[in-house]
Amino acid sequence: MADNQALSAEETEKLLQLQELTGIDDMSVCRDVLQRHSWDLEVAVQDQLNMREGRPSVFFSSRERDNPVPVMDAVGSGPSRNIVPMRAFPSGSWWRWGEAAGETRRRGITGFITGLFSFVFRLCYGTIASIIFSAVNMFRPDPRLFGSDPVTDVAAFVSEFESNFGPQHPVFFRGSYSDALAHAKRDLRFLLVYLHSPQHQDTPTFCRCTLGDPDFVAFVDAQALFWGCSVTSPEGYRVALMLRECSYPFLALLVLRDTRMTVVGRLEGAIGPRELIATLQELMSENEASLIAARADRNERSFTQTLRRQQDEAYEESLRADREKERRRQEEREREEEERRRVEEAIREEQRRIEEIRKQKIDWACRVPDEPSADDPEAVYVVIKLPSGKRLERRFRLQHSLQCLYYYVFCHPDSPDSFEIATNFPKRVLQCMPTDTIPCVQTFEEAGLRRGEVLFVYDLEA
Repeated sequence: MADNQALSAEETEKLLQLQELTGIDDMSVCRDVLQRHSWDLEVAVQDQLNMREGRPSVFFSSRERDNPVPVMDAVGSGPSRNIVPMRAFPSGSWWRWGEAAGETRRRGITGFITGLFSFVFRLCYGTIASIIFSAVNMFRPDPRLFGSDPVTDVAAFVSEFESNFGPQHPVFFRGSYSDALAHAKRDLRFLLVYLHSPQHQDTPTFCRCTLGDPDFVAFVDAQALFWGCSVTSPEGYRVALMLRECSYPFLALLVLRDTRMTVVGRLEGAIGPRELIATLQELMSENEASLIAARADRNERSFTQTLRRQQDEAYEESLRADREKERRRQEEREREEEERRRVEEAIREEQRRIEEIRKQKIDWACRVPDEPSADDPEAVYVVIKLPSGKRLERRFRLQHSLQCLYYYVFCHPDSPDSFEIATNFPKRVLQCMPTDTIPCVQTFEEAGLRRGEVLFVYDLEA
């Protein structure tokens, strides 16, 4: 009862309620159970009920917690270490029946009846309590599992930690647990998780002397990503359920193994900074091979991806060059095709023009008047020199229009298609071309051509 005198009234009440609900006679065991569950009566009772259903449970006595010894505990596919020794207590109620039988032999029939009645009462009471607590947990889930922001929980824990224990500590990752896992996996680093229990008696000393030790701070900052949270917050409680902690202070070391973050070490209970550093160094050395393999695999994948990207870029560049060549060839073919169409169109246009000129010469040939006789007093003798050097001689009457002269020259086979007729000296271009702009063309007489004249034909297309 000396230990009970050091407890508060509320803790003593919880201790008595746990003893009454579970039937554990040893008060030190009841106190250890409540301390392990941070004096949460409901969780402690539920754990005892799970024990009676055949699920394993572990209790820690005060004497054993004062002298922690490392214990190997396989987790996942790698070594895991548990710094707190474990002492299994019997589950169920068969051992109490043995005590009742012993008392019967000592006390007689009265002790036997009392023990039997106590056994039946406790068995029925435990069963009913188990059903009630199961129903309560079913219809009223633990509020720590829902309705919170993980980042806010972590920020609140870090702020509270620094206000209570100072700023000397490893750098906390200020994000959710899932974010910490993702960063450690991405950066191929160890992840050290710290679950903080404010009610535990060893927590203040551990935070000040171990987490605040300069050597430990330097070691963790250099070797691992450090994440922590209080188990009284929803985020910390969820992580505690996932990591299945048994006692506090609690540390877990995780590393990437087979593409997923795996717990490779659990460290529970009070431990000094030197021993903790040595234990972490040993765990990291044993599991460094997985990180080396992961780095090698990632480098190989990165090299393969880089090589594939370079090959794709070279292929794309080759395709671009081929497409550019094809585009240029297509443009050249289009230019050639356009030039061919232009030439053909020019040829057709020229043929149309020649055909029109031919038809025009036939039409205009009938407009050339008959040549007067040489003794006609109205006759005008004209000598016409073509660009080819050929001479044409013809007589016209003074009253004939100069258009008749143009018709005559135009219809001659050796005449150019577009021309003008001019006098020799002084040079004067005769307005003889048929046109709509000059409705009335001069006659030979009006143009000053009376008897013998020498005229020159100039090719306008030359």
